[in-house]
Amino acid sequence: MPIFTLRTTANREDQVFDFLSSNAIKKGYHVYSLVRAHGLRGYIFVEAESRQALEEAYHGVPYARGILGSPIDYKEIEPMLEQTKMQMNIQKSDIVEIIAGPFKREQARVTRIDLGKEEVVVELLEAAVPIPITVKLDSVKVIRRETEEEKKDEE
Repeated sequence: MPIFTLRTTANREDQVFDFLSSNAIKKGYHVYSLVRAHGLRGYIFVEAESRQALEEAYHGVPYARGILGSPIDYKEIEPMLEQTKMQMNIQKSDIVEIIAGPFKREQARVTRIDLGKEEVVVELLEAAVPIPITVKLDSVKVIRRETEEEKKDEE
């Protein structure tokens, strides 16, 4: 299958990715895989039956800007793809340290985990008012696991 490069508005790749995948599923377009390469802004790689099938699938999708030239070979994008085994050693109520972003070195409690988007929602421990903050799963590390006894002691 040919792999096409779909140009998007910079920093809107996730929205295009979501719209395109839901369009392909709902309407039955012949789009077989989507790749959003980490660190590559403004582009999504799409494996589709043909250029026309991709054009139909992204028609009306906000932030999708068009298909670049001719299809590319898998070998061209292979170095951009990382095969990682994500260890899910994080649970709700864990105490984590944020290791990247504007809240770096802050401690927080995990309130929700979204495996599909690889994100966690946390509340900062030092904040006067608990505000939920969404961060990428790889931007936190577990520093303490709250056990059932500790939860009962707090209540």
